Amino acid sequence: MSKVALLKVKLREGIDTASLFGSRDVHLKMIEEAFGIRVSARGEEVLLEGPAEAVRGGERLIGGLTAMMGEGLALRPDDVEYAIRTVQGGEDSAALKETGRGNLEISTAKRLIVPKSPTQKRYLEAIRAHDLVLGIGPAGTGKTYLAMATAVASLCRREVSRIILARPAVEAGEKLGYLPGDMIAKVNPYLRPLYDALYDMLDLERANRLIERGEIEIAPLAFMRGRTLNDSFVILDEAQNATSEQMMMFLTRLGFNSKAVVTGDITQVDLPQGRVSGLIEVRDILAEIPGIAFVYFSEKDVVRHRLVQEIIKAYQRHSEKHAHRKASKRTD
Repeated sequence: MSKVALLKVKLREGIDTASLFGSRDVHLKMIEEAFGIRVSARGEEVLLEGPAEAVRGGERLIGGLTAMMGEGLALRPDDVEYAIRTVQGGEDSAALKETGRGNLEISTAKRLIVPKSPTQKRYLEAIRAHDLVLGIGPAGTGKTYLAMATAVASLCRREVSRIILARPAVEAGEKLGYLPGDMIAKVNPYLRPLYDALYDMLDLERANRLIERGEIEIAPLAFMRGRTLNDSFVILDEAQNATSEQMMMFLTRLGFNSKAVVTGDITQVDLPQGRVSGLIEVRDILAEIPGIAFVYFSEKDVVRHRLVQEIIKAYQRHSEKHAHRKASKRTD
């Protein structure tokens, strides 16, 4: 049976306890639930009570959260949730300090968007510093969402004259080719996630007005052929489903005063058997070119429901187990 420990954590001077504790102490309740301890606030102190190991984890978390606040971060529940996952994953408070937003806040018409993990922070820094960035990792890590937010902010500041959002129209195990309507109606289901992200950042009316004027274009990847994209912020989403030829075609569209972000998950390729994923191939082809940045996300960067992270881990374990079985059969 674990020994019960009681620990007082003295908060550093200048810490905003209202931000640290959260509205109605919601952050403290999250810590209690995550670590199985009792947490109470007494003025400038936090009292932790419970199993010794769990109390030490809570102490590391409080230290990390105050370090994040020292970097100018006003805590929100999703920040606390990420911090809990980081500490429970065995990382120290220094890793949490890396999450400090600094000057990386992105202001769009509807919301203020900020990085929620060190990888997201590096990703935004890479987008600012490079004309071509490739963000690779599992779903839910913010690859497309942050790129979209940066693009919308750039358009609003008139740093570019248009945004172009592209996706390969590849069926993910479903047959959509017989849907009714013209070509645009048929490909629209593939592009819907891009519209959803856009409407999360701009009012519906304004977004549609920009689309009508051609300042925002959402189109299948095939529509990019033969074009030169000047003065544009270009995003290629779900790039793991771009063929080798399509990837080369897309990358060579980049014109003057333009920026491109390519996002995808190389574990979720839906191309027909025998076709090479352009995103997998491009990692070797472009690795040594200056001015191009690769940012790799992992399940630790998932910012959706906490179960998404666990689901990704479970699938990875299943895939590794399956690969091991196949290797064992070949050896036999």
